[in-house]
Amino acid sequence: MKRFLAGLTAACAATLVIAAPAAQAAPIDPVKALRKQYVPGHGVRFTETASTKVNGKTMANEKSSGRLAFGKSGVVAVDVSTKNRRSTSFSPDRLISVGGHTYVQGGIYGKDLPEGKKWVRYSDSPAGATMNQPVDVFEPKVLRLLLTKAKSNKGGTYKGEISYKDIAKAYGSKLTGPVSKIKVSYALGVNGKGLVTLLRTSWTLDFGVLGKTVGVTETRYTGWGSRVSVKAPAESAWVDVKDLEEGAGVPEEIPQSAFDVYAY
Repeated sequence: MKRFLAGLTAACAATLVIAAPAAQAAPIDPVKALRKQYVPGHGVRFTETASTKVNGKTMANEKSSGRLAFGKSGVVAVDVSTKNRRSTSFSPDRLISVGGHTYVQGGIYGKDLPEGKKWVRYSDSPAGATMNQPVDVFEPKVLRLLLTKAKSNKGGTYKGEISYKDIAKAYGSKLTGPVSKIKVSYALGVNGKGLVTLLRTSWTLDFGVLGKTVGVTETRYTGWGSRVSVKAPAESAWVDVKDLEEGAGVPEEIPQSAFDVYAY
């Protein structure tokens, strides 16, 4: 009898071990996953659609694609091509940002250039990784903000709303006035490895009797960790914006995003 009970006890114990649910792995932190991608010579590709409407009328509608190159602490170079532009747009046909300078070509940046010059060089870079996203998911502090401010997370898609005051705070700055109250709605998609695959944002500027402006941008990211190399155009092909003649039709500065064109 004792041997029988001992055997039964052992069998029950084995059954409990087998039936016990396997421990689930902790969810991957997207911010940590992003930082691991910061490897020189590697990067990510993206495609993007963006539209801006003023009082229901389309003022800008464009598609772009490009590559982002990483360094040890984030994005160090960008190469973006824009096509299918419709109506008014401040985006160039091509934008290359590398080595502390940004080179743009085509669109409004192709006016009144010296003979033989196809590019205009600026001595700074756009704040974000694209010309149209009002938030930069490659800045860890901003990505963390999107994750913590999300009101829902279903199927790896975080949805929420943030203000420009929130964004400024993430950078350690303080923003006041009407612009600080403007809110950006977002949907942030993350894959099983914790890497961002989708960012969809929308924002509205209501000027009262002057009308309402609505912007929507959707960016998809692919090829994380792929080899990426971005090089500046040949020196013989560009002219510095400071060397252009007074009255040239080229903007003195590049808008940091489509949002900035209408927000200020």
